[in-house]
Amino acid sequence: MSFVKKIVLDCERMKYPNTGLYYYCLQLGKAIQRNIDKDRECLQIYVRAPEGPAFGEGYEIIPQNSLHKFYMPYQQHTAIWHCTYQGSNYFPFRKKLPVVLTIHDLNFLYDEHKSHKKKQQYLKKLARKIHSAGHIVAISNFVLNDIKKHFDISEHKCSVIYNGCNISAFTLPALATNKIPAAPFLFTIGTVVDKKNFHVLPPLLEGNDRQLIISGVIQSEEYKSKILSIAMEYGVHDRVIFTGPISEAEKYWYMINCEAFLFPSLAEGFGLPVIEAMYFGRPVVLSTHTSLPEIGGDEAYYFPDFEPLSMKKVLKESLQHYELYQPTEKIKARALLFNWDEAARQYLEIYRRFYPSVS
Repeated sequence: MSFVKKIVLDCERMKYPNTGLYYYCLQLGKAIQRNIDKDRECLQIYVRAPEGPAFGEGYEIIPQNSLHKFYMPYQQHTAIWHCTYQGSNYFPFRKKLPVVLTIHDLNFLYDEHKSHKKKQQYLKKLARKIHSAGHIVAISNFVLNDIKKHFDISEHKCSVIYNGCNISAFTLPALATNKIPAAPFLFTIGTVVDKKNFHVLPPLLEGNDRQLIISGVIQSEEYKSKILSIAMEYGVHDRVIFTGPISEAEKYWYMINCEAFLFPSLAEGFGLPVIEAMYFGRPVVLSTHTSLPEIGGDEAYYFPDFEPLSMKKVLKESLQHYELYQPTEKIKARALLFNWDEAARQYLEIYRRFYPSVS
């Protein structure tokens, strides 16, 4: 007897709204649903009940709860379990079930606040998952190379599948009057922590009337204070604005209307906001660290270092180049290379390799 093959997509990280992992799970889930063979495949979303409705109608939901850390839910005829985050506490170790594991980054290895002992503990936990998984997916070649440096993994067991661009169709968003910047502005977004390197940006406001808009969850008040302290040194603290978490519509407004999108991050597995800003044809200026050159390609501009004078020069030359050559369409074309439907099709190809072993 042939059963419909059940694909379980672990989306429990959606418990953290307004984060990259939230939208990764949401967009990938929707794309897989669009691309499955509905006569022989069925997608099930493993997610907390409050986040389930985000997918809309027509999705099968497996409600997640904390007890599953110890006893994973029994699912008859499940063909594949996709663990979408390497740090998940919900991994079916005890189930005889093929698992695809997506690894977004090994950023913990470069966190100066973590001890050597703690890093080794993380590596040990991840090694167990890698050993148990049937296939490993990295979200960039940079991440895959990082994995290979630290784990013994065969070529046939790993792949690179890029994230898609979250924006497919939208209505030009409006922004509340009290949130509209009073001057030309530079924009960046991300969790406010050290690795995002936002503290190098305030000097770019010196000698002009620009504002700097920083959006995202403030995970470290200490780091926020550091950013403001540097802004005070340069006399620009009144033009550095922290919005906190923002909606997708607000993010799009800032991206559409900014002079430039800046992303000086030191540790990125992918860098989804970069692609989103490029979707709108905006100039993006990035660090040269980790995956960012791979994602931005030749259509982005780059800070070779973070010395204030050097960064000011790069920003000035980047904006001049953008104004002179008008590369908007090339920038947009770069963003469109990253497509969720293509990502879903690549994941489905991997899932289907494991179907013959499931009766």
